[in-house]
Amino acid sequence: MVDTRDADVDAVLAQLAALEDPRIRAVNERHGDDHGVNLTKLRAIAKSLKTQHELAGRLWATGDTAARLVAILVCRPKAYDADELDTMLREARVPKVHDWLLSYVVKKNANVEELRTAWFADPDPVVASAGWSLTSALVEKKPDGLHLPGLLDLIEAHMRDAPERLQWAMNECLAMIGIHHPELRERALAIGERLEVLKDYPTPPNCTSPFAPIWITEIARRREQA
Repeated sequence: MVDTRDADVDAVLAQLAALEDPRIRAVNERHGDDHGVNLTKLRAIAKSLKTQHELAGRLWATGDTAARLVAILVCRPKAYDADELDTMLREARVPKVHDWLLSYVVKKNANVEELRTAWFADPDPVVASAGWSLTSALVEKKPDGLHLPGLLDLIEAHMRDAPERLQWAMNECLAMIGIHHPELRERALAIGERLEVLKDYPTPPNCTSPFAPIWITEIARRREQA
């Protein structure tokens, strides 16, 4: 007898396989994402499935990147406990899966602050980057309880030599402090200028450079004109 739950997983995997595009995969792989599925079409699959938390768990367990992205979209974020999310985050080595898990699941979970604190100081730089990303969200929206000068101390001491994913997350935090906290803007700009992290990062036309001094200055200008 066929387990219908396994058949559901197989059906989703078949749909995703049918959408695999080598050109999209080639672009994604340059960013560390090992799948070739158009994300609009992937979202359409998830929308058709609606919320199915058990199916999400089975899709996640396949280890397939596209299937994990669907799993994130069809799960119940509030249904996970802290240990489950910690395990999932440590398994999420693909950047897109990592980012979606944080944005669509962890941020909606009651354990987000416990996890942010634990991940922030984790020795695994990819896990630590999650802690820094969640901290950046607080810097922007709920900074009470954060010691912003202390965050700048850590960024100044460690960002230049941090592994890439952690460096990007720390750089984002530096920018958020500079943008949203004018009293610390001068120091944030000085740190960015001194460290020169992402100074030469290629930026497409009409996009803001991730180099913190440019990022801070441009977004602060827009906010002041709004």
